[in-house]
Amino acid sequence: MTTVTTSPPRTASERSPVDRAVMRRVLRVGVLAGGVMVYTAAIGMFQTFNDKEIIDPILSLSYLVLFAIPAVAGASFSKRVAIEGIETEPLSTLDIAKAAIAGAIAGVVVALFALLVDLFPDLRGTFPKLGPQMVRLLTLEYSVASGFIVLPAISAVAAGAGAAFAWIPERIRRPLLLAGASIPVLSMFEPLVDDLFDEIPAITDFLYSPAGALTITSSIVVALVVAGVSYYLRQRDPIIKKRLSQSADVSVRRRTTIVLAIIAILAFVVLPQFLGGIMNELLTNVGLFALMALGLNVVLGFAGLLDLGYVAFFAVGAYTTGVLTSPLSPTWDPVLSWWFAFPAVVVAAVLAGLMVGTPVLRMRGDYLAIVTLGFGEIVRILLLSDWLSPYFGGAQGIRSIPGIPVAGTQVNATSPELMIYAVLVFVFIAVYVSWRLEDSRIGRAWAALREDEDVAEAVGVDTVKAKLLAFVTGAVIASFAGALFAAKVGTVFTNSFQILVSIIILVIVIVGGMGSLPGVVVGALVLIGILGGPNQPGLLQEFGEFKLLIYGALLVYMMLKRPEGLLPSVRRQRELHQDEFLQDAWLDKGEGDEPQSPGPSVAEPGGQA
Repeated sequence: MTTVTTSPPRTASERSPVDRAVMRRVLRVGVLAGGVMVYTAAIGMFQTFNDKEIIDPILSLSYLVLFAIPAVAGASFSKRVAIEGIETEPLSTLDIAKAAIAGAIAGVVVALFALLVDLFPDLRGTFPKLGPQMVRLLTLEYSVASGFIVLPAISAVAAGAGAAFAWIPERIRRPLLLAGASIPVLSMFEPLVDDLFDEIPAITDFLYSPAGALTITSSIVVALVVAGVSYYLRQRDPIIKKRLSQSADVSVRRRTTIVLAIIAILAFVVLPQFLGGIMNELLTNVGLFALMALGLNVVLGFAGLLDLGYVAFFAVGAYTTGVLTSPLSPTWDPVLSWWFAFPAVVVAAVLAGLMVGTPVLRMRGDYLAIVTLGFGEIVRILLLSDWLSPYFGGAQGIRSIPGIPVAGTQVNATSPELMIYAVLVFVFIAVYVSWRLEDSRIGRAWAALREDEDVAEAVGVDTVKAKLLAFVTGAVIASFAGALFAAKVGTVFTNSFQILVSIIILVIVIVGGMGSLPGVVVGALVLIGILGGPNQPGLLQEFGEFKLLIYGALLVYMMLKRPEGLLPSVRRQRELHQDEFLQDAWLDKGEGDEPQSPGPSVAEPGGQA
């Protein structure tokens, strides 16, 4: 007979350092998640999002965002970092328990915040968003005392579910994730869906309730359809990856690229015919910012020159168009057509590029960014000054700028379906020019300049010529956007050329992928189309008040987690992950029977000498 002896429970002083580290992590994650939840309520985001229903009548955007925070925090407990040569720790039910405890702590933090706001109503004098309505929403219409039970319970369940999600097999987890994400996306994009299917009201009537949100039935149908399509594509994922792989056959890759380009062109040509004026106006703004981002991508993505005053080139194009085409401009007589003024716009942009590039030839990094930032502000202040007001209108700007004359009609803001075609033509021109330059002799010089200017100069690259060409090319592409903007709006004011515009364009390039032409276009579509520009509304108007906050958070996340961008260029991705490529090559090389000494006779890693 075997006697089983049990040891007495350990006291707090006898616990191992591992146990104390786990408890500290649980407490830290819980407090951090609770702090983020409190922050969303304190700045008014929670109250603003409450006006948007996701699933009518059971879920609003405010509660979706609020309880998604502990769910994301709980998922961190099940995350495993795979390291070559080290066995990954298996998933454990303790991960779910730790996540649930952290979620409960986050709920307690939120309940304490609601109690603080309820006890001290004078806080509203300092923080206008804090008040009884916020407390009621935060406690789910329960009392403040009940909030100490309800909020920790819901947060614990959300965090536990986030940790348990990692237990689902990968082939099922991905379709479920896409199905869940499709519901809020489709609900928030209700204006776009309504615009697309305006002639088929039965679709929108089935999908949306009178409040503009998905119904319970339509949510289930949408989730099932998206999950089924995602699961089917998951089975064909290896084939798709092989088609799009950079290592695939050159002819296959070229055919795939041509097919995708044709599909994109057809979509952009046909889509405006099915959209209303508001959506075409939105796409026009996306196109203008994409055009400017393509120009900055040449300066920053190709040549590695950080230009924070890039909006000045945009202003040069717009003001040159206004001066030459407006009948109210006292500077130029006779008035020119937009087409005759366009060559002068290009010449002015070339001169502006040379003016910026020449003084900064020997500057790098932060010094270059500061000088270009100063140039952008100098241009804006000069255009606003009384000294140049007889020429550029000063604070009154330039008005009565005609549109683009095409076949007897004026293409401007009153004809958004035509304006978007004009913008798309110049976007395609900018993409084609950038694509041709990237693999040309000057494009390779820009790449060498971006990597190491000293080494590039040592091997014979004319860095002066390369820098000036980068600034001039970027300035010309930005002037395209300025000329189109002046024709579209009909008036030009200095408020449209603030430094914030340069920052937004920089964010587009970084988020989309520096040096990647598709990435820049996708970045403009995601940021400007969904969130909106500095003065332009986006598709999600609920986020309009917090767009700059979201820009900043997205930029920080991209820099930490995905610095290469959403759609990175192959070269940029290899540069940022060079250590990983070298490690994989070393491991592949080590799989051979005998180590091989490096030398000219050694083939690729893993190959034969």
